[in-house]
Amino acid sequence: MATTARPEQNHSARLPSGIDAWLLDCAPATGCEVCAANWRQLVDCQQSGDIAQAVRHATEIRDHTSGVHATP
Repeated sequence: MATTARPEQNHSARLPSGIDAWLLDCAPATGCEVCAANWRQLVDCQQSGDIAQAVRHATEIRDHTSGVHATP
């Protein structure tokens, strides 16, 4: 059975006002190079309009600070 290639889809969605800020809400841990690197990349992506990638960096920061830097 032959399969056909699907054309690449490039969708762009505009989310309601305020959603981007909520998705990008994070706080890098002070003095952490991993958090700082993700923060710089988040800002670069946000400024270039790549909100999806910026959100990924925000998620990395939230996951990192809640895991590695969490207090017992």
